[in-house]
Amino acid sequence: MSENNSFDVLVVGGGAAGLSAALMLGRARRRVAVVDARTPRNAPASHMHGFLSRDGLPPSELLEIGRDELRGYGVELLEDRVTRLVPGFTAELAGGRVLTARRVLVATGVHDELPDLPGLRESWGTDAVTCPYCHGYEVRDQPLGVLGTQPESVEHALLVRQWSPDVVYFPHTEPVSEADRDRLDARGIRVVDGVVTAVRREGGRLTGVELGARFVPRTALFLRTRTVPHDELLRDLGHVEGEVDASGKTGVPGVWAAGNVVDARATVIIAAAQGAAAAGALNHDLVTEDVRRAVDALGGFSPAAERAAAGAR
Repeated sequence: MSENNSFDVLVVGGGAAGLSAALMLGRARRRVAVVDARTPRNAPASHMHGFLSRDGLPPSELLEIGRDELRGYGVELLEDRVTRLVPGFTAELAGGRVLTARRVLVATGVHDELPDLPGLRESWGTDAVTCPYCHGYEVRDQPLGVLGTQPESVEHALLVRQWSPDVVYFPHTEPVSEADRDRLDARGIRVVDGVVTAVRREGGRLTGVELGARFVPRTALFLRTRTVPHDELLRDLGHVEGEVDASGKTGVPGVWAAGNVVDARATVIIAAAQGAAAAGALNHDLVTEDVRRAVDALGGFSPAAERAAAGAR
């Protein structure tokens, strides 16, 4: 472990966004620290998809490959948690170390709040999922269910229909309008009314949905979750939700954010791209500051002024 606790950039969060940013910054010869508690949102998933050249790779393997790449560029990786971050920037870690940085990138992700249904948590990330682009192909043409958790859940069911002709929509506690019933019926999506009481599992797999005494066999269940961003550090610095530009720059000077903490719908490859974009903007910002400091260090003297004076003589 380095004895130097001062960095150009502190990256908080070591998922796809944070590691991608650190890779770019390390290659830009910046001194970078990544602090990560290693509790990613997609930890329950056995494989990730839609990431060009890495389709089907376990998420944990992607992160380990990324960490190995970063070590080659001198990026410091700390398995820890930032408990306090103050402008300037000083970061206090749960393990006791204190770091300072010129800039900060927050890539701390989100967590999913699930309905309180027996069997759902045990199924989460394997056969109870949210993203059909991430998991739909693996359950194509199978009997699928979509759980109504939000007003947008009908749209979710219509999307899932792309992967299977056998889709059942469970409104659960979300009323369905007649217009929506017509749309679902037009796409051959059966609506099963009633409050879902449990997700049944047998042999380590989801087998269907219970509505009291009624049972509807299904092999996978899709649902929209309430995503809660891990944005405490951002809020403590004065960040206002939604104030992030295309490069990830927030309204707080010197602070960038990338990945699910500011874009809950970003898949792994999108989060990685957002991290890379933020890194480029961060390095440019640091270069601008480096130039300004270099000019200020001349103390009023500059080659241009000297040339002008010589010409006057």
